[in-house]
Amino acid sequence: MTTKVHRTHAIEDPTAAIEVPPRGEGGRAGALAPLARGRYLVCGEEAFALTADVTHVGRGITADVRLDDHTVSARHAIVVLRADRLRILDDRSTNGTFVNGRRVDESELDDGDVVTLGRVVLTYRDLR
Repeated sequence: MTTKVHRTHAIEDPTAAIEVPPRGEGGRAGALAPLARGRYLVCGEEAFALTADVTHVGRGITADVRLDDHTVSARHAIVVLRADRLRILDDRSTNGTFVNGRRVDESELDDGDVVTLGRVVLTYRDLR
């Protein structure tokens, strides 16, 4: 499953993360439609359902959640289901995987956690 493409733009502080809505929407962030019960990674106005036991996140064409940003590696991170909990694992990315501002190799995700891949910011939502 391939998702819509998200793009970021250059900013003065190269270490700062940004969140930008998809192109073609006038650059204005709108309200995210109400989400059904489930687990999601949310970026701007897009919500990516995490329904599989293993979800690959990255810039590459084989990623389940595809993020088109030069700071995101082709194979950036993997989200896995373990004992009814989701964990995110860095997939040897160039710019690292961060959860709530802390660089991680592996981390359990809790509702509201902020996940940063390169300069792309996602929020983990658990709406079960």
